[in-house]
Amino acid sequence: MKRQWTSWTILVAFMSVMTLPVQAAMMSTEQVVQTQQAQVDRQNLTQMLDRTDVQDQLVAMGVSADDVQQRVAAMTDTEVAQLNGQLADLPAGEGVLGVVALIFVVFVITDVVGATDIFPFIHPVR
Repeated sequence: MKRQWTSWTILVAFMSVMTLPVQAAMMSTEQVVQTQQAQVDRQNLTQMLDRTDVQDQLVAMGVSADDVQQRVAAMTDTEVAQLNGQLADLPAGEGVLGVVALIFVVFVITDVVGATDIFPFIHPVR
């Protein structure tokens, strides 16, 4: 009797479990490479922004390190790739000041658009 009751309990438990549809698809090599490149781009940008000289320049412009980290985390993979591309195109002599100026411009644009609120003196366009 106990065995039959256990069997029925297990059968009811299996029948009551709702199965969800599963969708699987093959990822192309291009998709895998893009995913990996996005991770590398984000890591490179984060490492560059973690440098003390870059952080000192950003603080001098009124941007805290936490704001920078939050904004980079909120950026899309495309935005990170574009920013890394622009950083790579800078001449070697521009160094930290060029990087900070570029990041400052990106933050000003995102403030104007209303995506961030870093600078109190910039009012977003509505």
